[in-house]
Amino acid sequence: MDVALETRNLGKRFGGLVATNGVSFKLERGARHALIGPNGAGKTTFVNLLTGVLAPSAGRVLLEDEDITGLRPETRVRRGLVRTFQINQLFADLTPLETLALAAGERLGYGGRWWPPVGGRTVAREIEHVATRFGLGDVLDRRTDTLPYGKQRLLEIAVAFACAPRVLLLDEPAAGVPAAERQDILDAIAALPADVSVLLIEHDMDLVFSFAQRISVLVDGALLVEGTPAEIEADPRVRAVYLGEAGHG
Repeated sequence: MDVALETRNLGKRFGGLVATNGVSFKLERGARHALIGPNGAGKTTFVNLLTGVLAPSAGRVLLEDEDITGLRPETRVRRGLVRTFQINQLFADLTPLETLALAAGERLGYGGRWWPPVGGRTVAREIEHVATRFGLGDVLDRRTDTLPYGKQRLLEIAVAFACAPRVLLLDEPAAGVPAAERQDILDAIAALPADVSVLLIEHDMDLVFSFAQRISVLVDGALLVEGTPAEIEADPRVRAVYLGEAGHG
């Protein structure tokens, strides 16, 4: 197995509360993998451990066989481990053009200068490429807080993509998006390049089953089961704790 991201016996305690309990997980290179579980299962804690927002109480995180357990979040981003957030983290008073320029400029070595005099053309080409891919070309000059919420979620994915991820963690990318705008989110996720390994954390089973090639189920901070969508849908343990007796369909 060619592994892009791995955890080994990863654990996190908050006092007497065990939020993540000995999770050993592998994300294959190029994977389309979903992580699901009921509310309180520990999904957000697990993602925060992967990205360095939280330090583990036990275990290790490896990115392409390199131990990154002690690295800061921004260092992990530079190494190619990038995430989106369940709650909008965008700068409301910036335009998508400025936001994407910040992300692309930082990756290309221009720091916080959103439009560097040197390298401006390189940044501009990057913005055009990313904006076109995610259907943002017609809203680049509008304030972010004036955009439809679906466009804001697309912008978040576009910003993550502008960081050139090798592993992309999508934390409920369709959360709060109106039904009429959800297809754009699904299409954008489906069109991500094959060489980007994707872990989707999601409650929406329609999105999970349409996207994922493999699914892991987290319950009480521990992995309950992993398998193909068909295997997960048919597993009586999953039906009991998450999907319900009626299953997906």
